[in-house]
Amino acid sequence: MTTFVLKHVRPYGEDEVNILIKDGVIAALGADVDVDEADDGYDAAGKVLLPGLVDMHVHLREPGREDTETIATGSDAAARGGFTAVFTMANTNPVIDQPFLAEAVWEKGQAYGTCDVYPVGSITQGLEGKQLTEIGLMSRSHVRMFSDDGKCVNDPQLMRRAVEYAKAHDVLLAQHAEDHRMTEGASAHEGETAARLGLRGWPRVAEESIVARDAIMTRDYGGRLHICHASTEGTVELLRWAKTQGINISAEVTPHHLLLTDAKLESYDGVYRVNPPLREDRDTIALRQALLDGTVDVVATDHAPHGSEDKCVEFENAKPGMLGLETSLAVVAQVFVESGLADWRFVAKVMSERPAEILKLEDQGRPIAVGEPANLTVIDPGASWTARGEEMASKASNTPYEGMDFNARVALTLLRGAVTHCETDTTTPSTTD
Repeated sequence: MTTFVLKHVRPYGEDEVNILIKDGVIAALGADVDVDEADDGYDAAGKVLLPGLVDMHVHLREPGREDTETIATGSDAAARGGFTAVFTMANTNPVIDQPFLAEAVWEKGQAYGTCDVYPVGSITQGLEGKQLTEIGLMSRSHVRMFSDDGKCVNDPQLMRRAVEYAKAHDVLLAQHAEDHRMTEGASAHEGETAARLGLRGWPRVAEESIVARDAIMTRDYGGRLHICHASTEGTVELLRWAKTQGINISAEVTPHHLLLTDAKLESYDGVYRVNPPLREDRDTIALRQALLDGTVDVVATDHAPHGSEDKCVEFENAKPGMLGLETSLAVVAQVFVESGLADWRFVAKVMSERPAEILKLEDQGRPIAVGEPANLTVIDPGASWTARGEEMASKASNTPYEGMDFNARVALTLLRGAVTHCETDTTTPSTTD
């Protein structure tokens, strides 16, 4: 039996306790837990303890673009960001549209052992938007969610059939809401900034029209619908309406849409090109409020590594996407906790508990309590640090926060009681205090 102790840690930022972990499960919790009982330990004095974070939306690029990210490097980045489970999207090469490919992703993640890497299956074969994948067969291969992310399922009849099949197999459909007919050649939010910079505009309606269509479709045909990377004030209004109608819909917002706006585009730096694009202040404000009131359910990073050859080009030619795994906790802490808008229990809800609930994970996003799995992350809320792409575990370095200062940083991550990340070499025998 292996034992590990967290000393003087503050669950959800509240009172300090000691936590004893045995064989991957929380065995005891309290101020009087005997720290000498453990084989190893970590002194977390003053630090915050949360359930391990769960990211519903990442791109780990394997198979096909291992030059920019792999399951191994992505798992390391996830652990450094406090994540114990991530869902990697299907737009790889080849596309994850067959059970054996999904199994390969799962098995590789389990073999590496730093983070649970769940494969996301594509809704349509080859992401071509023409024929559905075998949703039933794929759902038996660790696939809990299906998405053509990177592309929208534009064909309404095909999407209707996907909704019906997904309902039959109780899996989640995650829609990349973008009517491509309205975004061809677009690279920036349709507004004053794009007009001034001479960039083709990406209208809000391209996203909102698909959200409205698919919400109504889910209302009529059932199932569970998830909206990827919600980015507009209008999407928030549509989500709020859908939830009042009892429609089984959830949505995510990315850290970059919570913190950054299209004002960043003044530099024409391709690192800021993302899909959907950075919007205006009013959208950012609406998304923050929607996350606070539950209209938007979760924060998901949309972690999208790209090499410099795909980013250091003209803005409109840059591939869309940003790194997110190692900075998301810091961004959320800055926007909500440090500002006083919310507390650490809110962070646990939107970055761990609610995503695990939506995806029906039984061992993630659990309460910090005796008998629960020790999938945990320890956060130092006062560890000032500067984001540097070259210092991150990801193979790529395309962070939009380059040079930005943050206060909160993940100090320790545990997956089933095993240390997967430790910020400093402070893991010591529990007999030392």
